[in-house]
Amino acid sequence: MRYSEAVRAGSSALGVRATGVTVYGCEADETALFRELAAHWGVRLVVTAETVGEANVGLTAGNRCVSVGHKARISNSALLALSRAGVRYVSTRSIGYDHIDGEYARSVGISVEGVAYSPDSVADYTVMLMLMSVRNTKATFRRAEVHDYRLAPARGKELRDLTVGVIGTGRIGAAVIDRLRGFGCSVLAYDRRPRSPAGHVPLDQLLQSSDIVTLHTPLDARTHHLLDRSRIAQLKGGAVVVNTGRGALIDTGALLDALENGRLGGAALDVLEGEEGVFYADCRGKVAESAAVARLQRMPNVLISPHTAYYTDHALSDIVENSLINCLKFEIGDKA
Repeated sequence: MRYSEAVRAGSSALGVRATGVTVYGCEADETALFRELAAHWGVRLVVTAETVGEANVGLTAGNRCVSVGHKARISNSALLALSRAGVRYVSTRSIGYDHIDGEYARSVGISVEGVAYSPDSVADYTVMLMLMSVRNTKATFRRAEVHDYRLAPARGKELRDLTVGVIGTGRIGAAVIDRLRGFGCSVLAYDRRPRSPAGHVPLDQLLQSSDIVTLHTPLDARTHHLLDRSRIAQLKGGAVVVNTGRGALIDTGALLDALENGRLGGAALDVLEGEEGVFYADCRGKVAESAAVARLQRMPNVLISPHTAYYTDHALSDIVENSLINCLKFEIGDKA
């Protein structure tokens, strides 16, 4: 029996089929998936595109579980309002939940949990960014767009000739390592709690030895600015930094300095510090909200994408399904 089917059976046996879930920050493509699965499992659904806030907690009336997106920070005042409205569980549609103060949520009686989804979406995208970086793709495409079809002044590199350092070897980091084996490159790995010590090295050794460093560790107090000024200084000259994890894993100011003074060979960033209000918005014709983003965008050796590595059909289906499953599990466990 599939896990989702087991949850459905358990919810039916315990009389939880009338479970209500309020879904905040729900995009149109998510809405169709939520409605399909809610009908399948007998879940009473309230859906809104609005981010959860004090003004709209009334949408949770009668529902103890809510699902929230990762695109906006959930304030403590909103968490308190949810608690006073009777909400006891928040499922965030992301692996990490650094956009929610989990400790404060617990203090007001709310449990918070992320969702698992296919690691292949982010792993594929990460390897794509590596290849684009070492082949100078941004500069090449920019020239081609203005009909300059000459070869680039600098030749590209092949992954098989490089050493890639993978920081964080959970489901996504492990999937990246699996893909890199096919390219024949050397791979170093670091994790605070490696599931298998094989191939793992101290962080300092990884930074000093890698031509490409890619980040896949959760963001928390210990990993905030994991790549700070001193660690960026340890990187090999000409190294490339790839980040598809969380923006604040990197000290953006220190990264900018290392890129602008030519010490680093480039960066590929799907996430950025201060991306809120910039990513997922149409900023055409507007003055840049972030000076750091503007500086990075001007560099021919920096790739920026708007936190989109996860965004595939398969991953989105996983996210929606597992967010509802989390809510049903909470109700089953609470009534068992």
